[in-house]
Amino acid sequence: MSVQALDLENLEQKVFAVADQAAEPNSGNGLSVDAFLAAAGPILDVRSPGEFEQGHIPGAMSFPLFSNEERARVGTCYKQKSREAAVELGFEIAGPKFVEFIRYAKEIAPDKRVRVHCWRGGMRSGAISWVLNLAGFQTVILEGGYKAFRRWVRRTVATPKPIILLGGMTGTAKTDILQALAQRGEQMLDLEGHASHRGSSFGAVCLPPQPSTEHFENLIAMDWSSFSAERPVWVEAESRRVGPCRVPVELFEQMAAATAVEITRPIPERLALLVDIYGQADKAELVAATERIRKRLGGKRTQEAIALIQSGDLTHAFAILLIYYDSTYRYGLEQREQAVPEVDVTGRNPEQAAQKLMDWAGAAAVSRVD
Repeated sequence: MSVQALDLENLEQKVFAVADQAAEPNSGNGLSVDAFLAAAGPILDVRSPGEFEQGHIPGAMSFPLFSNEERARVGTCYKQKSREAAVELGFEIAGPKFVEFIRYAKEIAPDKRVRVHCWRGGMRSGAISWVLNLAGFQTVILEGGYKAFRRWVRRTVATPKPIILLGGMTGTAKTDILQALAQRGEQMLDLEGHASHRGSSFGAVCLPPQPSTEHFENLIAMDWSSFSAERPVWVEAESRRVGPCRVPVELFEQMAAATAVEITRPIPERLALLVDIYGQADKAELVAATERIRKRLGGKRTQEAIALIQSGDLTHAFAILLIYYDSTYRYGLEQREQAVPEVDVTGRNPEQAAQKLMDWAGAAAVSRVD
């Protein structure tokens, strides 16, 4: 990206920050983040599609006042002319869309109750709210906009809550067991689900595209805010990154200090699970993922694994790959200051394994009290 592009991007952000600050203060209907999230009606994010894509309140709908290109035009106008000219251009662009905004809002909110926000809770959300109010809608605006929500995210993930960290070597079905724990009413934070990544070189295979780190944090915070501090939260043991997404440092520090447990199962069961997960994957993707760990796996083993993948023998290919993943896991386990207890889940399906972990957690809690 060029220096000019970076400057324009920063300028555009400043334009809308200035515009938001200059706007009237929401006519008294601005809500705090907690009140806004608890209010009724769909959330309409009136920022540009590019801003929405970077990160948004989970569950919000993109309802842009300006397209990406229109937003750039307003920013350029502000730079080359004046703030007043930029505001006039903004109304010139948005005005013809007002009827479309009303019609679309009626489709998604038949009861005419909506929540609206922009970057700072000012001009863009105020304009949409004004238009919809004229059409008979009841609107509330997020005080401070998405920027306030992002501050809420940071405070939320820093809130201490008891964690049980679930570890286990690759192929032990940790994700399935965590889902089974959640189905049994346990509190569970699904980091890999939110990241759309399994946390390894093969992590993105057979999964949808990954979100930005910003949106990953948003998803985590929404879950974290819903958890009781009186009960443990089950979280899979992860490194600081889950694929391209960074775990919030405030949460990672809690995870590093948390109670941990390791599940174990024999290699044949682990291999069968891995083949079940990746059996339908494109061979080229599996080869590319294997190439990414060549330096750590070693040239000879890498070539052997690739040949087995290409021949369709995934069981023996993954047996080679586990040499690397198991040694990496063991190294990470050794870095913990305290010994990690093991729970053997050999032969157990996710539901049975979840029950055994719940029994272990209950017994561990009793022993700590005693």
